[in-house]
Amino acid sequence: MSIEVSYQKAHVLEALRYHFIKQPEIKTLMIVVNVYAILTGVLLFLKKIRPELFLLGSVLWIILLLLFWYVMPTIFYKKTALFTYTWSFSFDSNKASLQSLQGEAAWNWEEVTHYFESPHFFHIYFGPKTFFIIPNLNMTREEQQALRSILKNK
Repeated sequence: MSIEVSYQKAHVLEALRYHFIKQPEIKTLMIVVNVYAILTGVLLFLKKIRPELFLLGSVLWIILLLLFWYVMPTIFYKKTALFTYTWSFSFDSNKASLQSLQGEAAWNWEEVTHYFESPHFFHIYFGPKTFFIIPNLNMTREEQQALRSILKNK
C-alpha cells in the first residue's frame, strides 16, 4: 500500500506533545512535582509550612507544563525539516519505506520496538528516542487497520 504523507503544523505539535509526555523520565518528573505540590498544599492547609514552599511547587509545575507542552515541541518542530516535505509512505507485511525528493528511508517491521496512536498519527519507535510519526489523515480505514494489524503482530 502507498499513501501520500504531508504534515500540518498544529497536528505535528500535538503529536510531539504526546511523544514528550510519554517519555518515562518526563512522566516521573511530572509525578514527583505533582506529589510535591499536593504534599505542600496539604501542609500549608494544616499550617505546618510557609506559603513560599507551596508557591515553589506551583511555579515548578507551571514551568514544566510550559516546557513540555509548548517549548520542546516547538523547538523540535523548527529543527526538523522533514515536516515540511511531502512523503510517499509504502508498507507491506515485511517492511515499510518513506520516499520524497529529499531522500528516502526503509525499515523492516522487526526493527520497530513499539508504537502507539495519537488522534492524528501513528508513532512508530525504533528505540527509546528514535521514532517517526505517520499521519493517519490521508489513510482509509482499511489502510489504518492494515497498519495496526502489522504493528500489533510484528
